Amino acid sequence: MDLTSFKKFLIDSNKVGYAGGEEKKWIKEADGSTTIPFEKGEWKSHDNFFGGEPYGGRTIVFYRGEPYWLMVYYGRVEDKVETDSVYGILRNALKQMPEDYPFRGPKEYKEKEFIYKNNWQGEVDKFSGEELIFQNGKPVYKANYVGGLVDQKKGI
Repeated sequence: MDLTSFKKFLIDSNKVGYAGGEEKKWIKEADGSTTIPFEKGEWKSHDNFFGGEPYGGRTIVFYRGEPYWLMVYYGRVEDKVETDSVYGILRNALKQMPEDYPFRGPKEYKEKEFIYKNNWQGEVDKFSGEELIFQNGKPVYKANYVGGLVDQKKGI
C-alpha cells in the first residue's frame, strides 16, 4: 500500500471534517454520537464522536471497503474556561495538519493569546500523542490520541 496517497487522503478528509467546520454534512446518530463522513476515490473515512464537553471518538479509514487505519481520541477543556474560543483555536490548528504526520495538528501553532502544542511518537502506521492548548501560559485544553494501521494480517 502506498502511504503517500493515504496521507493525502487524511489531509483532504481533515479539511472537510471537524477542522473544516462543515456541520451541515455531519450526521447525528441514534446513539447520540455524531459522524463526519468523507469519501474520495477508493478511500472512505468516518469520524464518529460523542461530545460536547468533554469529547471522545474514533476516526476509521477504509480502503476498497476494508478497514485500513484507526485513531481514537479523548479531550477536554478545563473547568471554568470558555470552550468556544478554545475549540476555535483547535480547529485552526487542525487545519495546519503536517503532511508527513497527518493525524492531528502541527507541533506548535500560535494565535492571539493561545498556543497549541502537539507531541507525538511514531509514524502514521503506529502512533500516539497528546495535544495541549495554553491561554496566556495557562493550560486550558488537553487531548490524547492513539492509532495506526489495522487489519493488515488475516487469520483471527
